[in-house]
Amino acid sequence: MDALTINFAPVLQITDEQFFQLCQINELIRFERNADGTLLLMPLVGGLTSNRNANLTAQLGVWNRDESLGIAFGSSVGFIFPNGAVRSPDASWLRRDRWHSLTQEQKERFPPVCPDFVVELRSDTDCLKRLQNKMQEYRHNGARLGWLIDLETRQVEIYRSGKDVEVLQSPASLSAEDILPGFVLDFEDIW
Repeated sequence: MDALTINFAPVLQITDEQFFQLCQINELIRFERNADGTLLLMPLVGGLTSNRNANLTAQLGVWNRDESLGIAFGSSVGFIFPNGAVRSPDASWLRRDRWHSLTQEQKERFPPVCPDFVVELRSDTDCLKRLQNKMQEYRHNGARLGWLIDLETRQVEIYRSGKDVEVLQSPASLSAEDILPGFVLDFEDIW
């Protein structure tokens, strides 16, 4: 099952604060908000996808702890983009100076910033086109590097700022280039 879209726009407009509260009181439902204000209810993932996501996030977290260049995030954070969308990548990273430019309240809520680096994992229940559109949205809102990892086909789409999408088939590892210097994702526990 892919995401379910709900449109409240004809009846009410949900502010950033109301959306944050909605997510807090419905903590077992994964929400995202599109730029047009429609809400996406995201299905929970299965055990295998969750395990793969944990391995990905762990690798990013260990690199980030050792390098201390920014802030790493798991899949439960929401970011408010310049276009008004609220997105929750499976894993993401933000340069430390960009994080420090936020207020304490912004850090505690949904940070109003697009991460520098984002990763989306596609399981067999996810719509590829929806995730590709999401990756383009990340790029248009400021992400400098994004990876769409298709767990079924073992394919990785690489989204870079100002460049065409590059597609790799079954890579053993993948470098985050100069965006996250020294970070290389090992796919052994991902595939």
